Amino acid sequence: MKNVAFIGTGRMGKPIINNLMKIGFNVDIYARSIIKVYDIISNGARYHSSINDCVRLCDVAITMLGFPKDVEEVYFSTGGLLESVREGTYIIDMTTTSPTLAKMIHEEAVKRGLHFLDAPVTGGVKGAKDAALSIMVGGDADDYNICLPLFRAIGTNINHIGGPGMGQHAKLANQIMIAGTIAGICEAMTYARAERLDMYKFLRSVSTGGASSRQLETAGTKILERDFTPGFSIKHFVKDLLLAVDEATKENLNLDVLLTVLSHYKQLQDEGYSENGTQTLIKYYGG
Repeated sequence: MKNVAFIGTGRMGKPIINNLMKIGFNVDIYARSIIKVYDIISNGARYHSSINDCVRLCDVAITMLGFPKDVEEVYFSTGGLLESVREGTYIIDMTTTSPTLAKMIHEEAVKRGLHFLDAPVTGGVKGAKDAALSIMVGGDADDYNICLPLFRAIGTNINHIGGPGMGQHAKLANQIMIAGTIAGICEAMTYARAERLDMYKFLRSVSTGGASSRQLETAGTKILERDFTPGFSIKHFVKDLLLAVDEATKENLNLDVLLTVLSHYKQLQDEGYSENGTQTLIKYYGG
């Protein structure tokens, strides 16, 4: 399994592609504009102007797209991925998307003699650059084991969660956890500032105790320095939280923290902050 086709050359996709090439995978890419992918072409990626040309000879096709509608278009459109790959090809969707959609793709893939895994990731752009992503995989266990060397090229915490769609469910649960954590950080910092604490000393004090977290590590100083550049953008976080709400509703779950934090992020998105990082939530609190 040496020939990889990759669709989704965004902020996460590019470093993943570079890491695959570093350890010897041949990577073909599809992008709507060649101008935006000159950097990875110069590193060895082979560019194609159509999905069909990109994927038709690959051993494994990987997608990492923005929204569920993008996934549906790439997989099910005329000339799209499912009708263009060879029988027996392994297909991995690393987009965070609907578990229902993942199951639908898996069902169609099986009909066509293909192998499909849903494998969303967490770790942000830094994790992608460092080949240190956490990867949550849903699908057949044998398919997972065959694709494990590829996952190890881009991640360090790789887990087969269960059957089709289970990777997506795990990622949505992850996003629910992050929602509560980042809100807690913003509220704590709002309180600390109001009580006139030295904010850098405060962050240092809590960085190794029970309140420590990866979110605090990545967002705390950025919030103090008003650095709102995205490690993960609000528009994509809102998308993920909406997916989580849809799935929770199906199970008749009352996830009040999820709903509250989602409402705050939607307000920020309406105010024009959709491209900002998730740490921008501090603005909701007047920070």
